Amino acid sequence: MTDAAELRTRTKELLAAHPPATTDRLDFLKARFDAGLAWVHYPEGLGGLGAPRTLQAVVDAELEAAGAPDNDPRRIGIGLGMAAPTILGFGTEEQKRDFLRPLWVGEEVWCQLFSEPGAGSDLAALGTRAVREGDNWVVNGQKVWTSSAHLARWAILIARTDPDVPKHRGITYFICDMTDPGVEVRPLRQITGEAEFNEVFLTDVRIPDAHRLGEVGDGWRVAQTTLMNERVSIGGMRIPREGGMIGPVSRTWRERPELRTHDLHQRLLKLWVEAEVARLSGERLRQQLVAGQPGHEGSGMKLGFARLNQEISGLEVELLGEEGLLYDDWTMRRPELVDFTGRDAGYRYLRSKGNSIEGGTSEVLLNIVAERVLGLPSEPRTDKDVAWKDLTR
Repeated sequence: MTDAAELRTRTKELLAAHPPATTDRLDFLKARFDAGLAWVHYPEGLGGLGAPRTLQAVVDAELEAAGAPDNDPRRIGIGLGMAAPTILGFGTEEQKRDFLRPLWVGEEVWCQLFSEPGAGSDLAALGTRAVREGDNWVVNGQKVWTSSAHLARWAILIARTDPDVPKHRGITYFICDMTDPGVEVRPLRQITGEAEFNEVFLTDVRIPDAHRLGEVGDGWRVAQTTLMNERVSIGGMRIPREGGMIGPVSRTWRERPELRTHDLHQRLLKLWVEAEVARLSGERLRQQLVAGQPGHEGSGMKLGFARLNQEISGLEVELLGEEGLLYDDWTMRRPELVDFTGRDAGYRYLRSKGNSIEGGTSEVLLNIVAERVLGLPSEPRTDKDVAWKDLTR
């Protein structure tokens, strides 16, 4: 089995053969992938060496010390955190070879075509249709809340392939080329003024069956891998102490004593402790991943992430008083990445409102935690055995 010493040796060999100071950034990343040092726990030939996931930190530390470039993970987070583990788990060998390398090095941005305006929080009620025509599927429908669709080359997509069975069945999972005819991306301007999200219209888009992930009709099961990894990547991000939303308000508290009150002090202390508990819980969750696939604990982490961000950003606006009502720039723009803590307090306050919607609404996640973590009885579902085509819409 690959150990830490061997990984350090392999990393030093990579650095010697491709010195970061003189090697093109993309060439270095490709060489790192080919050396198995991208995801060390992935199989050989797919960016890894079949090593324990915990040893990735050994490689990352060596490369950071040497000034090696990274793959800008925030820009390609959907590909890294959601598409890659799903392709690894359900893709064919050809799909893994074709998609994982350009995904990891950042040559190709990915987006997620899951949510729909007609399905609301009930993702399984989706209505986008995919109809088989020979070796292709013809897809028609609309998706919404699609981060980075304006930048993406590829998308992970779920569509209904059989309307005659209950809603959780009859769904199939595809990889969609965002440059294909019939794919239209329109910006969705948010309360922040930005349009990091999009709505995507699919009109007679032809997807080859070779770009199907998993079996026909088994898309809901495949999608669960994507969703669990999404919630872990949102709620379980690795951050330092006072990283994330608690950082800016803590700095303001230290630097602006004239703004302090007893009440605000008590609230800040409570939220600081909760943020630290969430950070350490995220670390524990990542350690659990070493032993297997992500579980539903990620839903709890994502719940806490949304609540804390909203409470902390609200406290920051109150702390700043009149200054907290200011907003730096309402200019419409389509950013390449999302920075929850970027810009000013007004931006942080407004942007955090989306945290309880994106990546699974807090209401849905509360049900998941109740049923699948705590083992409480599930809510009655009258549509469980009703064919999708017979549902009231």
